[in-house]
Amino acid sequence: MSFSSEIKEELVHVGVKRSCCIRAELTALIQMAGTIHLKGMRHLALTINTENGAVARRAFSFLKKRYGIQPQIQMTEHTQPKKSHVYELMVDAEDALRVLRDTGIVEDDGDGFFNLNWRIQPSVVESECCKRAYLRGAFLGRGSMADPEKMYHLEFVVDREELAASLVELLQKKEINAKAIPRKDHFVVYLKEGEHVIRLLSMMGAHGALLEVENIRILKDMRNNVNRKVNCETANINKTVNTAVRQIECIRLVEQRIGFDRLSPNLRQIAELRLNYPDASLQELGAMLDKPIGKAGVHHRLRKLEEMANDLGLQQNKE
Repeated sequence: MSFSSEIKEELVHVGVKRSCCIRAELTALIQMAGTIHLKGMRHLALTINTENGAVARRAFSFLKKRYGIQPQIQMTEHTQPKKSHVYELMVDAEDALRVLRDTGIVEDDGDGFFNLNWRIQPSVVESECCKRAYLRGAFLGRGSMADPEKMYHLEFVVDREELAASLVELLQKKEINAKAIPRKDHFVVYLKEGEHVIRLLSMMGAHGALLEVENIRILKDMRNNVNRKVNCETANINKTVNTAVRQIECIRLVEQRIGFDRLSPNLRQIAELRLNYPDASLQELGAMLDKPIGKAGVHHRLRKLEEMANDLGLQQNKE
């Protein structure tokens, strides 16, 4: 089962008691997965299509509770692009008109004709519970989410540009960063930030999916932190090793060209310690001296040896 299917399986079991929330969720289902058929000047029909049997049963139950309608259900089998069942709920004539008027999708123009409005009507999502219900219905209708192990990406596929803009507006009012882009013959409203995906899952009532995403986020953060620390430590080790190798090369050049006998006692002692303990840190070298010094003092002495080696190298080039 895909992660999207797991979310929908959880959402269809979210209890809805208030009639206004039933209307909000149904409105989203119709706008996302519904088709309106014109059968004459004053006759409409409505169908809701879904590949999820549980979503079809939920829509059937809501239509019956809110409007006393028992829609016809038809199941067809598709083989392309993959084998699947499609459930079609059909509402005809006056019942369809009553539902579409109540959801704000159909408005009378006063001359005996209908105007279709695909934006989300403020009256449908007036209360917070109805906003949550609408978003839940939208996901049940045509929402999907990628496997959070791979990426954070939740999206809604919308047929109409005005509905996509309206859905983005609703999400942004709830401080959820959503964007809309055209994709082939549709529009896609999507979220790509883990924090905002989690906020939306919480609003819709998918708390089990939310916990799963949170656990994955925590594990990812832990792995990223470990990787950063390992990379940082590796970089520091490489830097220390490269520095020690360079120091040893400089000290050997000084030894060959000048000899340790001509160095001051302080420089000679630190040069010999570096040759004998190539893996030691500056702090460890400083502690080995007859008169221990700190990292800064060791670095200063080794720096003087490097400068001497550089001068010798320049002289050699001139020769």
